[in-house]
Amino acid sequence: MTENLNNPHRWLEMFLKSILSFIGVAILAIGAMLCKEGNVGLDPFTALNIGVSGKIHLSLGTYQLLTNVFIIIFVILLDRKKIGIGTIINMVFAGFMIDWFSAFYNTVFHYHPTFLTGIVNGILGLLLFTLGTSLYMTANLGVAPYDALAPIASNRLHIKYKYCRMVQDIGFMIAALIMGGPIGLATIIISFFAGPLITFWDNHVSDNLVNTLVEFSKNPSGRKIGHGFDIAGKSTYNLVKHSYNHTVEIQEKLSHYSDQQLQQKEKQIRRTLKDARIVLKNSIIQYGLVKKEERRRERAENHESYEKK
Repeated sequence: MTENLNNPHRWLEMFLKSILSFIGVAILAIGAMLCKEGNVGLDPFTALNIGVSGKIHLSLGTYQLLTNVFIIIFVILLDRKKIGIGTIINMVFAGFMIDWFSAFYNTVFHYHPTFLTGIVNGILGLLLFTLGTSLYMTANLGVAPYDALAPIASNRLHIKYKYCRMVQDIGFMIAALIMGGPIGLATIIISFFAGPLITFWDNHVSDNLVNTLVEFSKNPSGRKIGHGFDIAGKSTYNLVKHSYNHTVEIQEKLSHYSDQQLQQKEKQIRRTLKDARIVLKNSIIQYGLVKKEERRRERAENHESYEKK
C-alpha cells in the first residue's frame, strides 16, 4: 500500500521494466547466437535444447518454449513467487530470438569459422549475454524457468544454493554432451565464471538504468522521455557501430593473415584480455572501497544525529 501511494504511476513503472526485460532478453539472445556461431559453446540449458531439437527436427524456439512450459508448471506448483512477466518474456522469446538472429547473421556473414573468429564471437557473445542477463534480472520481474530450479531445490532440500546450481549446470551440461549440443569454453564460463561480468554490468549499467526508469515513472514528462531517448540512442548507436566495425575489420583481415601473423594476433588478443581482466578487477575493488566509505559516513551521521537527540 505504501509503495502504491509513493508511486501512483506503478503501472508505468511495470511497463517500462517489462520493456527493459524484453530488451535484456534480446541482447542475451544476440550474445548466445554469437557464441553459437563462433562454435565456442552455449549455456547448458540452451545447449541441451539445441541438441535435442536438432535430433527431433524442431526449431530451437519451439522446443525451448515447450520445455519452458513443462518447467514453469513445476515452478508454479513449488514456488509461484518466482514467476513474473519477465519469466514469460524469457521463456517465450529467448529461443525464437536466437533462431532469428542466427538466420540474420548467416545471411549477412559468409565465412568459415576459424579459431580467431571464434575468439571474437566468443568475447562479444559473452559480453552481450551477461549484459542481457543483468538487464532482465535487474528489472526484477521474475526469473527464467531454468534459473528458478536451483533456488527451489535449495529451499526444499536445505542445501546451499551454489551446490544446487553447480549440480544443475553440470547435469544439463552432461545431457547436452550426450545429445550433441554445442558445449565449449563459453559453456564453462557462463556456468561458473559469469558472475563478475554480470556484477560489472549491474554496477555500471543496469542498476542506474532501472533507477532512472523508476524515478521517471514517479514523475513522467515528455521532456524526460526525449532526453532519455537521445542519450540512450547515441550511446547504443556508438556501441553497436564500434563493435560491428571492429568485428568486420577482424573478420576481413583473418583470411589474409599468415600463420605467424595469426599467432601474433592471438598473443595480442590474449594480452588485451589480460589487461581487461585487471581493469575489471581494479574497478570492482575501487567500487567496493567507495561503497564501504559511503556506508561508514552514513553510520557516522546516524550516530551523530542520535547523540544530538
